[in-house]
Amino acid sequence: MTHNDQPSGAQKMFGDFAPQLVHFTDDVLFGEVWERPQLPLRDRSLITVASLVTSGSTEQLRHHLGRAKDNGVSEAELIEAITHLAFYTGWPRAMSAMSVAKDLFGS
Repeated sequence: MTHNDQPSGAQKMFGDFAPQLVHFTDDVLFGEVWERPQLPLRDRSLITVASLVTSGSTEQLRHHLGRAKDNGVSEAELIEAITHLAFYTGWPRAMSAMSVAKDLFGS
């Protein structure tokens, strides 16, 4: 469970099916790694979005685009980041990522 006693996304997806993955996701990744003070959450979000775009991980990108907005990254900045990444990661991945962003942010 998360700190507010609501099930986390990982808990909802995997619950008792993969409890260790839920633990590592909630407690280690989001509980420890994301909270390290060496990088602001905004920077962590941009790095994560870039990583997901370059790996073609569009299913996880939906969550992280929303999280990036919550962490202070504007929609315009996220669209620009995806556009910039098209030249480094390839058009198909950028186009897939942009489709997710358009679906999430609206037309």
